[in-house]
Amino acid sequence: MADFGGTELDAFRADTRAWLEANYPPSLKAPMGEDDAPWGGQKMVWKNPDAKLWLDRMAERGWTAPTWPKDYGGGGLSKDQAKILEQELRRLKARPALMSFGVWMLGPVLLEYATEEQKKRFLPSIVRGETRWCQGYSEPGAGSDLASLQTKCEDKGDHYLINGQKVWTSYADQADWIFCLVRTDTTKKHEGISFVLFDMTSPGVEPRPIKLISGSSPFCETFFDNVKVPKEQLVGKLNGGWDIAKRLLQYERQNISASGFGGGGGLDVVEAAKTEIGVDDQGRIADGDLRARIAAHRMDAHAFLLTVRRAETESKTSKGPSAAVSIIKYAAAKMNQDRTELLVEALGLQGLGWEGPGFSADELGAMRSMLRAKGNSIEGGTSEVNLNVVAKRVLGLLDHQ
Repeated sequence: MADFGGTELDAFRADTRAWLEANYPPSLKAPMGEDDAPWGGQKMVWKNPDAKLWLDRMAERGWTAPTWPKDYGGGGLSKDQAKILEQELRRLKARPALMSFGVWMLGPVLLEYATEEQKKRFLPSIVRGETRWCQGYSEPGAGSDLASLQTKCEDKGDHYLINGQKVWTSYADQADWIFCLVRTDTTKKHEGISFVLFDMTSPGVEPRPIKLISGSSPFCETFFDNVKVPKEQLVGKLNGGWDIAKRLLQYERQNISASGFGGGGGLDVVEAAKTEIGVDDQGRIADGDLRARIAAHRMDAHAFLLTVRRAETESKTSKGPSAAVSIIKYAAAKMNQDRTELLVEALGLQGLGWEGPGFSADELGAMRSMLRAKGNSIEGGTSEVNLNVVAKRVLGLLDHQ
């Protein structure tokens, strides 16, 4: 763990550690289940009241968005102070106080593109976890080629009128508001797209959950039928939404990559393999082929972690994430798919359960996580699209006819 020196930072670390130890609820030291994730928003059902207490305490200090300006509810911390906060939270093994698309994706682009009035209206409620946001990007005919989107937004004088459909809208049925790409000019492709915000309770908005192969339904089809949107909820310039969309995708890929996607329950693949397959006379996984593949995966994972840390350090000298996040997002997707497949293989028959007795919750979670991981190479920009970004914007390669 890096140690940030200096009298002021040392004092900040001491104060932060003392505050966290005094304010982190003891009941949250138990592992967090998928249904316990603190997404916030008006529809959130808090199974543990202490989780809401933890959110409120962190939000009061602005530490759910520690580097955002205090004027908008953030913590106003420097990058070094935010790193110390992150380290102290990790040392305490604290749960996230808030998991939010508003913090990870929307907030950063609002800070960059929104008017002062929009920032003061939307950012504080994101920090407090009062508003849960969803992302209206992909459409049935516009996935990888997102700029082909057809959701229509017409100027009706004092408001916009939106008609169309989005798909793979994460948690649209649980969200309070949506940030949405719409077509405001049908004569142009990229230059005819705008970025708007609107309430999911607006008349004409209908989300429909999609059941996945994993058994869960985190995604929705979302339909818009004559949805009225006030004009002051347009972010940036009319027909200037594509630049915002690209910037937001960089933040999305950065956060997806930093999380490594997670999944796989609470099981470690090495320990699972030793338990189910057994060990040789040297205490190693008995299956040499599987042992070699797990070792290669762990080396890749360590290299990935070092790459992420280097990218974080380099980002301190820039305004935000670069096209290099596409490298990390591509690698994170591949590694999570490999890891979940190795875990199911290591578990043998215990990794094939779906329900019923004879399987632990972690064993059942392993199969579901492996199936869920198949989407990692699609969400946040497909692996193919990210490779194109790397080729063009990182390696400087040009298309040749």
